[in-house]
Parts: sequence; structure tokens; C-alpha cells
Amino acid sequence: MQEISSEEIIQRIHLENPWWDSHAILANYKDMCPRAYFRLLFPLAKKRDVRRAIVLMGPRRVGKTVMIHHTIQGLLDEGIPPKRLCYFSVDHPIYNGLSLEKLLEYYAQATGVNYQTEEVYVFFDEIQYLRKWEVHLKSVVDTHPNIKALASGSAAAALRLKSEESGAGRFTDFLLPPLTFYEYLDLLGKTGMLVASSSTAPLSRYFVADNIDELNEQFVQYLNFGGYPEVIFSTQIQADPARFIKSDIIDKVLLRDLPSLYGISDIQELNYLFTALAFNTGREVSLEELSKNSGVAKNTIKRYIEYLEAAFLIKLVHRIDRNAKRFRRANFFKVYLANPSMRAALFSPLKSDDEAMGALTETAIFSQWFHSESVGILYYARWNEGEVDIVSILPGTQKASWAVEVKWSDRPCDDLGLLKNVIGFCRSNGLQSVGVTSRTRSLGSESQGVRINFVPASIYCYTVGFNIIHGKEERQERQQDKPEDKRA
Repeated sequence: MQEISSEEIIQRIHLENPWWDSHAILANYKDMCPRAYFRLLFPLAKKRDVRRAIVLMGPRRVGKTVMIHHTIQGLLDEGIPPKRLCYFSVDHPIYNGLSLEKLLEYYAQATGVNYQTEEVYVFFDEIQYLRKWEVHLKSVVDTHPNIKALASGSAAAALRLKSEESGAGRFTDFLLPPLTFYEYLDLLGKTGMLVASSSTAPLSRYFVADNIDELNEQFVQYLNFGGYPEVIFSTQIQADPARFIKSDIIDKVLLRDLPSLYGISDIQELNYLFTALAFNTGREVSLEELSKNSGVAKNTIKRYIEYLEAAFLIKLVHRIDRNAKRFRRANFFKVYLANPSMRAALFSPLKSDDEAMGALTETAIFSQWFHSESVGILYYARWNEGEVDIVSILPGTQKASWAVEVKWSDRPCDDLGLLKNVIGFCRSNGLQSVGVTSRTRSLGSESQGVRINFVPASIYCYTVGFNIIHGKEERQERQQDKPEDKRA
């Protein structure tokens, strides 16, 4: 049997690096609008005064490969010679069994660039397909000071674990989550549907919409199709989301990534559990209930939930009581889809008046907050007489710092009695105000000394996403002259 020759490997590397000849990335990448997260990644990617590799991680199909190519174009635009930028799609079969060092040798042969003496940028896409990738990448950082390396991968949980174990001081982790509603509108060129308000608000910036009905149409579209950049531009995929999202994203995680990473043997059990949790996104469940309905042992379900959360398919949120205290036994909890549009792929797209819109709106709002590292720990409060959907507890304390009740209805705007339990929670925990989302109305009200800020759920989602991303930009700019942090 013939072995793959060096010439064929070098030819493949040439195909993956068309800018060596054209001085530009391929048009299908260049024509795509960069995600807002690109503004956070690019300064780290070109930063050379600290010897660290960037590990770009995130769920499948959220735009990691596109962002790498936008980074390459950005470096080209800043005058970096094209042949000092090299990209490898590590998951390609032709590279099977090759170490990063061997790939670098082929790069030198293909270009004549001496990476031992010349500053270069090297991109290893889908690096998790290389066995013991973290050891190889650390060796590149330690051995070759002229190489600035960026590696990406979709098996985000395993990447983060290996990065923390082996890359301490050598890797900068950068998580690319699914699209926020702000990014969704930004990519579609529709951020003009909202304008910044000069009024004081709990968030750093607040927005209003000229036409809330049109914005809500986009919001429902985002809930159904908005988590993946590739989907929002394709009416063909939107017509059959199961074919793309379920088959190409969810099934690959459930059938390939998780079994290979964690040794899961009963894929049917795992698939059943995920489908049940997805259908009940935003609703309270219990281990007892899940075990009874599935016939699977509670300890096994706990492991499966950990796996699904590690794969960025779901997010588990714990329960607190009326006084913001944790329960000793976490028998009840809520599970949210990390990306609300997975629900449409598994079942069917929702319309604005469907019964499940309330739970999916809550899922979307939680998914915006999952982008933030600085909001404290998020819980939901539930007791015999009532519930509050989102409560932030600051680390190191057991006190509520803010709360939000999620509604996809305008009824509470006219009947504050519907918020009796929310107001009671605020009074019990010393909160002077609470946010309540509505469907279309923005107004301020007051009851029993508690200020109630009503804001449409679509505007709230946009505002949270905008402020989180721009807040990260501002923090990054302030840290430019400081030693680089491990995490982005």
C-alpha cells in the first residue's frame, strides 16, 4: 500500500493557504461580516510580547474557522507578509498522525520561511483531532519563540480541561459562544432597529425600538434560527433546520464527540435525555422525575447532564429559596438550551403566540447572560407560593444583587398583582428594584416600595448582549499595557 507523499501534503497545505499567492483569504470568508467577538480575538491574536498560544474553543458551527480566516485577513491588512501566515485544518485525513512539529517542517518546505528566525503566525484548526494536542502545542510555544500560535476546537470541554492541565502559563483560552441577539442583528445589518436611550437604566446602556413589532418578528426568528451564523443567511436551512442543526451539530456531539471523550456506551439513553431536556427548556425538572420517566438511574442521569453541559448543549441553573439560600439537596433545577434555536431543529419552529414562547424567551435571556463572566452566579428562586426567574448572587456572598422576571406578555404591566411573589422576594432580600420583561411595552411602575422596570424581552436580550460584548472590549483595552490574563 502506498503512503501519502510529502509532495501531496505540501500541495494540500498550499490549497489551505491561498493568500500565499492571492494576498487575500477566499471570497466566501472575506464576504462574511465578522462576529462582534472578532474585535476581542484579533488584539490577542496579533499580540506577540507575551509567549502564549490562543486556544479558541466553542460549540460546533458558531464561526471559529471563519473567525480564524478573518484574523488572517486582518494580519494581511496590517502588512504581515502572506507566507508568514500558515493555516492547517488538523482534522483533514491527510494530516492524520502528524505532529505539530512535522506540520511546521512541511510549512517551511512549502514556503521557504524559516520559522526559527522569522516571526510567523500559525493556525491549527480543529486541533482536538491530534492526540495529546496540548503537549504538542505547549512544546511549540516553549521551543519556537518566533511562532504565534492559535489553535481551535469544537470539543470545548475537553479542550478547556487539557488547556488548564497542561497549558498553564502557555495558553490563553478564548470561548466563542453561540450568537447573541445583538450579534444576530449586527450580522444582518439591522442594529438600526434600536437606538441608544439617554435615560438612566440598571445596565450600562439601554435601548429603545422605533417599531417593537418589527423587532419582535426578528426576535422570534432569532429564537428559531439565530444561534448559528450559517443559518441566519440561509432560507434553505431555515426551511429544514433539523437537517443542518440536528444532523450536523447535535447528532455529531451526541454520537461522536461525547462517546469518544467520555466513553459513553448507551447513546440512545443520552439522546433521549437530551431530547426531553430540550423540550422542557426553561422549566423546572428533578432527578427523580427524569429517572422515573426514562428508567435510567439518577447517578447516570447526573453524569449525562454533566456531559451535555460540558459539550455546551445545555446549561444547568440551580434553585434558591425565597431568602436566596441554596437548598442542601439539589433535587430540583432548571436546564436551558445553550442555544435556543436548537429547539426548532429538534421539534418545530415556534410562532409568537405559541404556548412555549415564554419558556423559550427565558432560555434566550439566560443564554445572553451565559456570555458574561462578571455578573455573579445566576439562580432561579422558587418556593411554595411563587418563583423568580433570574437572581444574581455575588460570589462570596449569599445575597441577591439583582433579579429579573421573564414574561412574554404585557398583562403584568396593567396588573401588578401578577407580580406579587416577585415583589415579595425583592422585599425579603432588600432589592429596591426588579426588571420584568414584557412583550411590547416599556414603562416604570412601583409597588410596596419596589421599583418595577418593564422592558420588552427582545430589547432586554439585545441590551444584555450589547453591554457584555462592549464591556469585554473596554476591559481588554484597559489591560493592553498589563500582563496578559489567562482567560479571554
